[in-house]
Amino acid sequence: MAVDNKAKRTSSIPQKKKPTKQKKVRKIFKGITFGLLFCFLAIFVIGAGYAFAIIKTTPPLNVDAVLSLNQPSSLYDSNKEFMDNLHTDEERYVIDSKKIPTNLKNAFVSIEDERFYSHKGVDIQRILGAAFLDAKKIATGQKGLHGASTLTQQLLKNTILTNDFSMERKIKEAYLAINLEDRLTKDQILTAYLNTIPLGGHAYGVEAASLLYFSKSTSDLSLIECAYLAGITQAPTTYSAYNKDNLKDPTPYINRTITVLSQMHKLQYIDDVTYDKAVSDVKNGALVFKSSKKDYRLNYEWFVYPAVSAVKEDLKEKYKYTDEEVSQLIVNGGLKIYTTMNRSLQDFTQTTLDNYSNLGIGNKETYDKDGVPLLQASATIMDYRTGNVLAMVGGRGKQQPQSTNRAYNDLRPIGSSTKPLTVYGPGIDQKIITAATPIDDAPLLENKLDNGNSYNPSNSPNEYLGLISSRDALTHSKNVGAVITESKIGLKTGISYGEKLGLKYNAASKSSIASLALGQFNNDPNDRDGGNSYILAGAFGAFGNNGIYTKPVLYTRVVDSTGKTILDNTKTKQTQVFSPQAAYILYDMLKGPVNEYNATGAKWGDMPVAGKTGTTTNSTDLWFAGLSPYLSASVWVGYDKPEKLIGSSSGCASIWGILMAKAHEGLAIKDIEEPSGIAKVSVCKDSGLLPSSICSQDPRGNRVSEELFIEGTEPTTTCTTHVVANVNRFTNKLASPMTPSLLSKSAVFIIKDKPNPITADYSMILPSTYDPATESPVTNATNDASSPTVNLSPPIVTNSNTPNTSNNANDNKNKSNNSTHNQLGPGDTNPGSPGQTPNTN
Repeated sequence: MAVDNKAKRTSSIPQKKKPTKQKKVRKIFKGITFGLLFCFLAIFVIGAGYAFAIIKTTPPLNVDAVLSLNQPSSLYDSNKEFMDNLHTDEERYVIDSKKIPTNLKNAFVSIEDERFYSHKGVDIQRILGAAFLDAKKIATGQKGLHGASTLTQQLLKNTILTNDFSMERKIKEAYLAINLEDRLTKDQILTAYLNTIPLGGHAYGVEAASLLYFSKSTSDLSLIECAYLAGITQAPTTYSAYNKDNLKDPTPYINRTITVLSQMHKLQYIDDVTYDKAVSDVKNGALVFKSSKKDYRLNYEWFVYPAVSAVKEDLKEKYKYTDEEVSQLIVNGGLKIYTTMNRSLQDFTQTTLDNYSNLGIGNKETYDKDGVPLLQASATIMDYRTGNVLAMVGGRGKQQPQSTNRAYNDLRPIGSSTKPLTVYGPGIDQKIITAATPIDDAPLLENKLDNGNSYNPSNSPNEYLGLISSRDALTHSKNVGAVITESKIGLKTGISYGEKLGLKYNAASKSSIASLALGQFNNDPNDRDGGNSYILAGAFGAFGNNGIYTKPVLYTRVVDSTGKTILDNTKTKQTQVFSPQAAYILYDMLKGPVNEYNATGAKWGDMPVAGKTGTTTNSTDLWFAGLSPYLSASVWVGYDKPEKLIGSSSGCASIWGILMAKAHEGLAIKDIEEPSGIAKVSVCKDSGLLPSSICSQDPRGNRVSEELFIEGTEPTTTCTTHVVANVNRFTNKLASPMTPSLLSKSAVFIIKDKPNPITADYSMILPSTYDPATESPVTNATNDASSPTVNLSPPIVTNSNTPNTSNNANDNKNKSNNSTHNQLGPGDTNPGSPGQTPNTN
């Protein structure tokens, strides 16, 4: 039998075994390794592309911008004359490299960048070390990541970059650092860094820090003082000797100083003997601190700081700068800021407010521990057409650095100064009322004016005139009239106008009729609202500018260090708040308080003046705001911590008059031109309607006056408030058939709803009973225009008859009431009883 050799050979070959488990694991590991390598390469490529894109868009390095540390921004007045250099929050004194001790340079290098003299701007070894430590901290849940910036990178961050922690900034920083190392020597970089580093408080740079901590120049620092300054760089507040915790226990900054000395010793900048002595000195209290006091006040700081604040906001808006970028530009950019300040008027305003005798206040002049008067004042004067603020003073006396600017930053309740802004101005502009609209000035009956609760405001003085026009209610600052009118126009309308004019309202004030009608803002310490003299000067200016509100302007332009104008602020920002007609009528109405009531002190010479006083609850804030045909201004007097003032807002009006007289020197006398669209119509003061033949025969005097109206709002019907009736001349009761003719006389009366005996016009109310007394009501009374006479069952008196004017007891009573009415006191506010509104003037 033949044998198949091929089959035999095949059967003798051993069969392949299946892959082992070890081989499978190896294969998986290999796949993961290649996957991770691919991901790493992908991330590296993407990262490199991202970095390249950032580098490509990074502006070329401007070495001058890094080295130009001695170009503070400067300010100029309206005549372009120098005012001051700006310190802002940073105090820096540039010092030459030759005056910086070697120990100080070595100390900073040792603790901040030990390979400074060997790297090329970026320390790769430090970056890897910091990354390892940070990864370890993240894994163990520890806080406090390590930085890896070199001194070169920190210099760039302190000068031309920002402190924001972003990958984009870090890439730019590293790229520019490499470039900077090619352009400057190591000593130039280190010197620039030492002149920019923040070292606590206002101190930037080692020279300012030397003065702050040791009251000596950098060149005079000892070794341990050099080590101390280098040590606080990492955390100036934590390691500051002036930290209140460190005053009790100096261990933190002592240990930090020794750490710096150890690094200097390790890097062989100091030998063993020097190191041991220095450590011993530090431990034995050889670090003695003595601050060199620096006056950070600026010339005209009340004006300067608000102007700089406005510049910062406009730079951020126009160029999309961050807060840090703007601050660096202001500090290092050498900007020239041209303000609107009139230097002589600013000086005069400050001097006027500083003089206690000008304030008209009976409170004793007292001072705080720094010698600053406790009784304070502020004032702002502006050209309401251009918006240029000519003078702004935020306080009396020599204030501490960066004090609260009461003219610009602070907010207070404004009292009755709000009435033309949020009550009568909006009412006339919306054609809801006119200047002639009658108001019954009497205590209010039960109502739901205060969020559904009854609200009964008090007048001050506590007098009520009865029927008066809106004009007279504003002139005499009647609180009842303001509340009635505000209720009529609505709180939302009042708020809308107030906000357009710059007033601030918190949520509580927006729902309070007292804030809108009487200027008694909520003013929560945690949510301040109200106004200030800067706001009110701008708001009242609208009445002289055809109803246009011009936003106040504090600077006209800003020029950079190359002479290029980077901000032009000469274009006014305006809002049409009132119609030209409404604005002019309010301007005319506001002449009343100045010409005939409690603000006569605001007048000077023959220049037309209009304005309104304001007094808050318990007389804690006194105001006057107003305008001339040229300028508007506002004055406030009060305490930072509200306290009752012995005096009235008429004192503010007098200050206002003094300031405005100075501001108008050399200006021709003129008045604001009346716009078209205004009608002048004779009306009855009591009804606001066209006068009947007897309105002029009122026992109190002629009740007919000429009033201004927006065309189309003037009255078309005749007064029905005045009537003529026959009365008993002795009892003042309506004559009856039983009244002898010798005792009967005809007299003029008024008719109104809900007469109140407390009002000055109560004696003018038509009697409701006959003579002799009867319970029969008055019937068949007519008082239409054709026959303004009360027709009684007995004889009728027509309007052709002249009322009897004999001197009887009732006539004398009327005259007495009229005399009282015409002899009101100068104040117009008075605290109300519980549940009543606080009085405002």
